[in-house]
Amino acid sequence: MTEPYDLITMGRIGVDIYPLQTGVSLAQVETFGKFLGGSATNVAVAAARLGRRSAVISRTGSDPFGDYIHQALRDFGVDDRWVTPVDAFPTPVTFCEIFPPDDFPLYFYRRPKAPDLVIHPEELDRDAIAAARIFWITGTGLCEEPSRTATLAALQARAKAGPTVFDLDWRPMFWGGEGGASGDGGASGAAAMTAARPYYEAALRYATVAVGNVDEAEVATGLRDPAACARALLDMGVELAVIKQGPKGVLAVHRDGRTAEVPPTPVEVVNGLGAGDSFGGSLCHGLLAGWDLEPMMRYANAAGALVASRLACSSAMPTADEVEAFLAER
Repeated sequence: MTEPYDLITMGRIGVDIYPLQTGVSLAQVETFGKFLGGSATNVAVAAARLGRRSAVISRTGSDPFGDYIHQALRDFGVDDRWVTPVDAFPTPVTFCEIFPPDDFPLYFYRRPKAPDLVIHPEELDRDAIAAARIFWITGTGLCEEPSRTATLAALQARAKAGPTVFDLDWRPMFWGGEGGASGDGGASGAAAMTAARPYYEAALRYATVAVGNVDEAEVATGLRDPAACARALLDMGVELAVIKQGPKGVLAVHRDGRTAEVPPTPVEVVNGLGAGDSFGGSLCHGLLAGWDLEPMMRYANAAGALVASRLACSSAMPTADEVEAFLAER
C-alpha cells in the first residue's frame, strides 16, 4: 500500500457551468465558463491547493465531461483513481445565477440519476479509507442507493480510525423536497428533513467531526439554535461540531470543553458558492496541522472569504501563501 492520503473525500462530482456575467438571470446570460464541481470534490481540491495529498471517491458518466473531470482533478493534483465511469448516466452539470452579495441560485441537472450516487460498497478500497489521515463524507451521498449503503459501509470500515468528517451538506431537492430547511422550505422542506434524519443519525455514529450551517444542522438535530445544535451533535457521537452562522461567523465546540466563535472575514462577494468547500479543505488542513480551534476557524473563514471574492469554485481555491497574506492584511 502507498503512503496514506492526507484526505480522502467521497461524494458529489460534476461540471459547474457558471455565467460570466453577474446580476443577470440565466435567460439573459450569453457566455459561460466550465469548471470542476461537486462539494466533496471541491474540498479535496481545496486541501490539495494547501499542499495536502488528497483523493476523491466518486463516479462520472462515460462521456466527454467525465474525461474533463479526470483531467481537471489531475491538474489540481487530486488523485482520481477512485473516480470511475458509469455507462448508463451522464456526468451531472450544475448551473448557477450570480446576484451578489447573497443570492446564488443553483440548478442541478442530475436526472435520471447522478453517477456519483452509483457508488457500490464492493468497489470501496476500505484499507485506504481506514488509513487516510482524514476521511470526509457528505449528506448528499446518503440520499439514494447504492451510494447510501456505500457511504455507511465506508464509515464502518473507517471505524473512527482518525478524523472522520460528516459534511451535513443539505440539498432538500435530492430528498424529494423543495427550498431550504423547515424555516424557509415549507412543508416539503420539513418532509425531506424527516426522510433524511435517520440516515444522518446513522452517519453521525461513525463521525468524529460534523460541519454545516444551521439549516444543515437542523436536519440532523431538529434544532436551529447554533449552540444547541453543537451540543446535540456532540451528544450524537462527534468530538467536534462546527456550525457556520453566515454573517455571525462560525461556532466550533469540542467535546473536551474548548469552544471558539469567530466572526466572518469581510470581503466584497462575487460568488458565494464554493466558499464552504474552501472552508472545509482548510478545516482539514488545520486538523492535520494540529491547530487549536480559534486559529483553525480564522484560517478556514479566510480561505472561504477568498473564494467568495472570486467567480469560480474549484479553480478559485487559495494556496497557503494566499490565505496567509490575506490574514496578514486583516
